[in-house]
Amino acid sequence: MFSAVEIVAILLIGATAGLVTGLIGASGVMVIVPALTLSLNYAVHTAIGTSLLITVIASSVTSFIYYSHGNIYVRPALWVAVASIAGAQAGSAFADMIPPVGMGSLFGFFLIPMGVVFWVRGARRTAGLEEAQAHSSGGSVQVMTLKSRIYALGLGLFVGIMCGLFGAGGGIMFLLILVFVLRYPLHLAVGTSSLIMAITASSGAIGYGIRGNIDAYAALIASVTIVLVASQGAKLANRVSQIVLGRIIGTILVALGITMIVLNILGE
Repeated sequence: MFSAVEIVAILLIGATAGLVTGLIGASGVMVIVPALTLSLNYAVHTAIGTSLLITVIASSVTSFIYYSHGNIYVRPALWVAVASIAGAQAGSAFADMIPPVGMGSLFGFFLIPMGVVFWVRGARRTAGLEEAQAHSSGGSVQVMTLKSRIYALGLGLFVGIMCGLFGAGGGIMFLLILVFVLRYPLHLAVGTSSLIMAITASSGAIGYGIRGNIDAYAALIASVTIVLVASQGAKLANRVSQIVLGRIIGTILVALGITMIVLNILGE
């Protein structure tokens, strides 16, 4: 059983996951994994498996809110999702072969640069795309070309493998694919990436669960704050402009990167 302090820690972890997923359609795994290892003394693989289950809950709530606002477009994204499911199973199968220290040190290496990209370039590009689509085919998302399908399959497979290996739901990577490869508007990209992330994280969680590397009780406790925070965060994200949302994404990525680095230093 968990102590009162441990329950509070799990609730805070759930709130973090809900906030990150609700606002930017990405999992907070980079912070959740080291937080679980520090606060609950979890083995890294158990922390990863539990974080995947937490990601499933957070991304499911988020995708529902985005769907209710009309900001999920599934059909082209299925190419990414199908490949990512296979990749997640492959990654989880080989996760035990990677030393825990190496896994922990890899989280967030690219978070800060990604945040800068979204602040400086991402918001500008998606805002331009929104304007272009408003003057073209009634604001509809562009039809995928064969080249885009190949990119989507390859990148989906890569993200799935990373999800299975390191517990990352891949929301940020999916977001990058949807915005810069499939050219989704930012709100639509965030909503759709949260749905793909729920599917991929479910696949990864199953792989970890089969190997006994998930604490379902911790995920259940975390779901209390996940549902509340993720739903409110997603509603807020759907109200702001694409430029503001791009800056929110950039800020959160930088904050996550810094937090992850500090947590890993404390864990050494």
